[in-house]
This record gives sequence, C-alpha cells and structure tokens, in this order.
Amino acid sequence: MVLDCKAFYDAMNGAGFDFYAGVPDSLLKDFCAYVTDHTPAERNVITANEGSAVGLAAGYYLATGRPGVVYLQNSGLGNTVNPLTSLADQACYGIPMLLIIGWRGEPGKKDEPQHVKMGSISREVLDAIGVEWAELPQEPEAALAAVQAAKERLAARPAPFAFLVRAGTFDKYKLQNKLTSPYAMSREDAIGLLLQHLPKNAKIVATTGMPSRELYEHREIRGERHDTDFLTVGSMGHSSQIALGIALQQKDKQVFCLDGDGAVLMHMGGLASIGTSGCTQYKHICLNNGAHDSVGGQPTVAFDVDLAKVASACGYPAVFTVTTPEEIAETFPRFLAANGPAFLEVRVKVGHRDNLGRPKMAPAELKVAFMAALAES
Repeated sequence: MVLDCKAFYDAMNGAGFDFYAGVPDSLLKDFCAYVTDHTPAERNVITANEGSAVGLAAGYYLATGRPGVVYLQNSGLGNTVNPLTSLADQACYGIPMLLIIGWRGEPGKKDEPQHVKMGSISREVLDAIGVEWAELPQEPEAALAAVQAAKERLAARPAPFAFLVRAGTFDKYKLQNKLTSPYAMSREDAIGLLLQHLPKNAKIVATTGMPSRELYEHREIRGERHDTDFLTVGSMGHSSQIALGIALQQKDKQVFCLDGDGAVLMHMGGLASIGTSGCTQYKHICLNNGAHDSVGGQPTVAFDVDLAKVASACGYPAVFTVTTPEEIAETFPRFLAANGPAFLEVRVKVGHRDNLGRPKMAPAELKVAFMAALAES
C-alpha cells in the first residue's frame, strides 16, 4: 500500500502542520511536489541547505507557537546536526518541529554507494543527537494516526521529532507548477559542448547528481578516458572545495569544477574561499537550470539571483554567463585564457533523459584512477 499525497497533506494540515521548509529528496519528491503545488510560497520555503530549514522552522515556531515541518534526505542530516543540537534541543531552546526524512540506503535495500553509510546509521544518528523518531507507516490509516501521535508528542516534549520514510511510501504525484525556462539548451548538450572546448585530459571535479552522470555518459559515447574526472556522487555542494583543494596543490594544472546551481547555493560561502585563493588556474563552471533536477525538478532561486555577480563579489576576477551553443563557442576561449579563479555560468533548461545511465565504476575505483591521472606530468 502507498500513501496518497493529498490525504497525507490534509492530515498534516488537520494536525496544525502548515509550514514547510527543506531540501527536496528523491524518496519524498511526490509529497514535496504536492506541498509545492498546494502551499503558499511563504509557507513552503525550498532552502539552500537542510540546516537553514531547521532555522526557518525555529523562526516559525517563535513567531506562531506552532511546530514547523522540515523535509530532507537523510544525506542532509549532517547539515542539521548543529542547529538541531545547539538550537532546537531541550538542553538549549527546546523548539519543537517535525522532520520528514527520506531514508536512502535503508539496510537491506539496494541503493547507490553514497547512501549506504548514512542509510545504515540514520537511526543511530537521530538517537545520538536526542531526536525521537518513528518510521512512517506505509499503511494509510496507520500513517494518518502517526501524524496525530507526532502532534501530541511535540506538544508534550518541546524538541524535534522525526519520521523516517522508506522508498515507495508515497503514491506518484507530478509537479504541476513546473519551472518555465526561456533556455533551449539541455544540460547534457551543454556538457557535450564544453567537452569539445576543454583541453585534452583536463581534470574535472563534477558535482553530485545529473552532471556527474551526464559527464560519464559523454565519456562513454566519445570513447574517452574516465580517469580525468572525479565524480562527486554524494556530498552535495562540496565539489567546488574538492577542486580547490586540488588546485592549491597543483598550481601548474588547470582544474575544472563542473557544478550545479543547487550545489552552489547550498554552500555558497565556498565561493569566497575560491575567489580569494589566488588559484589563477581554477575554472568554475556552473550549469544553472534553476531546479533540483535530480529529485523532481522543484525550483531553486538560482534564476532569481545573479550567480556570476555573486562570484565576482567573492573575488573571482573573471566571470561569464552564456545561454546558447553559440555563446559557449564564443566565450569559452576567453574563459580558458582568463586569469582565475574564473566563473562561467551556463544557463540551461530543466530536465534530463529518462534512460540516463549511472557510472559503472565504483567510487573507490574512480578515486584511484583519478589520483593516478593527477600524478601524471
């Protein structure tokens, strides 16, 4: 049995849960999409990272006296540990909120390697930081009863409470208020064009999600080596710092970060570290489709802010924005020649192929091959 998104949403509203904040998750994408379609924007904030969502829920409680809802993937638990323990915990302010956590890597379930560790310890992490939790039942009546029980527990104990949500819990629901994009170029096509202009054997650190998968596919199609690419299959938002760590040690080589808008927003402070690093050979490419494409296509705010201007303000001496294949061909030589750190925003449309594959090499195997490639003269 699966939960109907509308029925669950109505039960949440009936229990007084009417404010949402969080980062969309693949296991929660159907419910998150329903929330996005049926909740006013001021009561559903898609945040840059999960810790920010905890802060928003805390602010909502302080203003209203009612618990907010934070949705996230369990991979984002790490981003919440600080505010959950030093803000919301009973030992500090004692702020109730309901966490709805997609349980990737659940023990006994096959999943991608980046989810295995956190999936195996999610319950223990919640226990260690003092967050009471329950598995959200997949049987509809039991799930609705669990919502009421969570309301009562939050009233009795002013502290966070969490639901762990298994894969397949929610019925299918497609986002209706989809992002409309004026850009015609797909991200996958843009990556292919960028590869045409990159130096041979360029070292690339690619962000989590679709960009890494599409880069891997292009290498397969083109019959090219994979060892020049570090595919950051997890650790959303940290690819730019991985690339910076490499660039600081290998200043004789250009290092490219292939990033996404959601990842840049998640840890935007990293731009300041890059911009002030003095790494003139650092090249930062952000593929901006204004959406969390890997988890249902819900919007980011990346089309509402000027990422290139943010990078410039953080110290990047060269910034560029392109939106078409022609602009890539015209601008990329200047991007390559610029004294960096240099930032290139490539604006693309949302969406990806349904039959997009995944890397067939294990992360540890990719790491060894990439380190060997870095060691080449």
